[in-house]
Amino acid sequence: MTTLLIATNNQGKLAELRELLTDLPLDLVTLRDVGIDVEVEETGDTFAANAILKATEYGRLADLPTLADDSGLEVDALGGAPGVTTARYGAPDARSHRDRYLLLLRNLAGVPWDQRTARFRCVIALATPRFAEDEADVQTVEGVLEGYIAFEPAGEGGFGYDPVFYVPEYGCTLAQLPAAVKNRISHRGQAVQAARPLLAALSQPDS
Repeated sequence: MTTLLIATNNQGKLAELRELLTDLPLDLVTLRDVGIDVEVEETGDTFAANAILKATEYGRLADLPTLADDSGLEVDALGGAPGVTTARYGAPDARSHRDRYLLLLRNLAGVPWDQRTARFRCVIALATPRFAEDEADVQTVEGVLEGYIAFEPAGEGGFGYDPVFYVPEYGCTLAQLPAAVKNRISHRGQAVQAARPLLAALSQPDS
């Protein structure tokens, strides 16, 4: 069984990825499992650039095939913000998920429903040791979930901005959906589905 490093310390993201990848013939390990406590700085100006940075650097440090993702929320009324700063939105004052989504709601005060369109975007980068120092050879895939920013939070599930991200097809926020449904339709779930052929190839003898 091939070992795959999941390059994140975000426990919510890690739990989602473990659930999404559970049926693949891969031994999933974390940064903590392999003794890596270095934090790769996300200096890219796109989700793809940051995912590639993390996959290549952590892959080089661990000498393992490495999956990294960068994802975030793009709100049209805010010019695409918070975008790549989604996890740091409002820093240093906003210190928790709740702080960040409440700040988002304040910044959207007075914006009518039809202008509250938004999307979650996720880019997954997969690097193997032989590619870890050459960004051109890192493979990437993307997943996108379209929706709206609700007027107020609802639901107890998920993490991050899930309580304020409304999914029209289901008539509720991501935080109100069962985990299995969220994982299937989410931006990260879609990206993982797109990555499955790449991940399955890791277990092949000639990969």
